[in-house]
Amino acid sequence: MSPRVKATAKSGRTAEVVIPEKLYFRIGEVARLCRLPAYVLRFWETEFPQLKPVKSSTGQRMYRHKDVENVLHIKKLLYEEGFTIAGARQQIRSEVKGDKKQSPLPFPGRSPADLQRIRQGLREILTMLSARH
Repeated sequence: MSPRVKATAKSGRTAEVVIPEKLYFRIGEVARLCRLPAYVLRFWETEFPQLKPVKSSTGQRMYRHKDVENVLHIKKLLYEEGFTIAGARQQIRSEVKGDKKQSPLPFPGRSPADLQRIRQGLREILTMLSARH
C-alpha cells in the first residue's frame, strides 16, 4: 500500500498525495505528483541540501521515494505554513536534529512483498539502462 502524504492545494485545503510504489521518479513525474513546475524542483535542489536526486548516466534526475516526501514537506512549509526558504531550511535542520535515533539498517527481516518490490525496481532500472543502447 502506498503511503499517503498530505499536501496543500492552491485553495488552501489539504489533499492527500499518494506516492506510487516505485524506486525512482523522473522530474516530470515528481512535478505532476507534487503539482509544482519542474523549474521549482530544480531551484529547490540548490536551496535544500536534503533534496539530492541521483542522476542517471544520461543526466536525468531520478528522485527516490524519500526525495518526493521531502519535496512535499518543503512545499507544505513554504506554501501552507508561510516559511521563507531560509526559514524552511532551518526548520528542516531542527527537525533532523530533534530525531537523534538512528534507524536500523534496511536489510534484515525483509518480507517477501518487500523483496518483490525490490526486484521490480531493479527490473525498472535494467529496462532504463537497456533502453539507452
